[in-house]
Amino acid sequence: MAVSLSASKSIAYITTCSNSTTDPLPSSSSLFKSLKLPRFWPWQKVKMGPLTVSPMGFGTWAWGNQLLWGYQDSMDSELQRTFNLAVENGINLFDTADSYGTGKLNGQSEKLLGQFIREFPGDKQVKNDILIATKFAAYPWRLTPGQFVNACKSSLERMQLEQIGIGQLHWSTANYAPLQERALWDGLVAMYEKGLVRAVGVSNYGPKQLLKIHKYLDDRGVPLRSAQVQFSLLSMGSDQMEIKNICDSLGIRVIAYSPLGLGMLTGKYTPSNLPPGPRGLLFRQILPGLEPLLTSLREIARRRRKTIPQVAINWCICKGTIPIPGVKSVKQAEENLGALGWQLTSDEFLQLENAALDSPQKMIQNVFQTK
Repeated sequence: MAVSLSASKSIAYITTCSNSTTDPLPSSSSLFKSLKLPRFWPWQKVKMGPLTVSPMGFGTWAWGNQLLWGYQDSMDSELQRTFNLAVENGINLFDTADSYGTGKLNGQSEKLLGQFIREFPGDKQVKNDILIATKFAAYPWRLTPGQFVNACKSSLERMQLEQIGIGQLHWSTANYAPLQERALWDGLVAMYEKGLVRAVGVSNYGPKQLLKIHKYLDDRGVPLRSAQVQFSLLSMGSDQMEIKNICDSLGIRVIAYSPLGLGMLTGKYTPSNLPPGPRGLLFRQILPGLEPLLTSLREIARRRRKTIPQVAINWCICKGTIPIPGVKSVKQAEENLGALGWQLTSDEFLQLENAALDSPQKMIQNVFQTK
């Protein structure tokens, strides 16, 4: 049975990290007040406007991407098992994009998600609650609202869905083609008004552009429900914190992509053991400076009997975001699910943030991220 956070308002401590793992035994009169509950159980949901979503979603960038993630169609059966496991364990938010998939596999992520939803063998109501958040690329040839609406219709056709959960603008063109921006915003308005999407969101919008599009959409009667940003212990700079503060004040949910820093916060890699392809070049630059952070992640993971990725994802949840770690195997899904059902203490939370600040290297930001 799903439990909404709105039904738990009386338990104030469920929304904050506890103070310590070594609190003294409370007296009977204060037993209830001192009881420490997890921030979220796997079956609990959070509100995003009219939508009800799991406190963590899964990203599907790797589903069709050969260049960075080595996708092959032989992986499809494993991806389907991964999807089924996630849904069966309470995950109902899956993030994708119409640009996901390299070369002839463009749109493959959306196609697979649609197929997996249709073939999901579980409860019909659980199936109906699955929410797809897809992003529409601001390609140079998408110059009119109508072209953006057509992009949305193409995504619906690939997934064979009647409506998309969250339609998102993948990035802003303000940095290089400001005249294109207004047409894209009008495209979001049109797809919302036509009922093609239940809600709209943005991705890679900095604080200034976020405020601009929020006002524009609000004036048109279209609520902005989500803002995706690269957010992790490797990406917790002033822009991320300002975006988070703006979103909190305006009722916008922050969706944290790359919560594991493309894998750098998994603990699996070292300067002498790098992933293949372009990621290896990036890891070679950043990993040597992450020892303070990785050491703290290891310490907390060992003490909590968790894994390093679970600790890193739990930090994002404690920070009030909805992380969307990427998954491409049942093993990864099982591990990521272990980030739910518990919470970092305030001491652990601060230890991680201080270690992140002490680490000289930070994640490079998306080239499309605006101010």
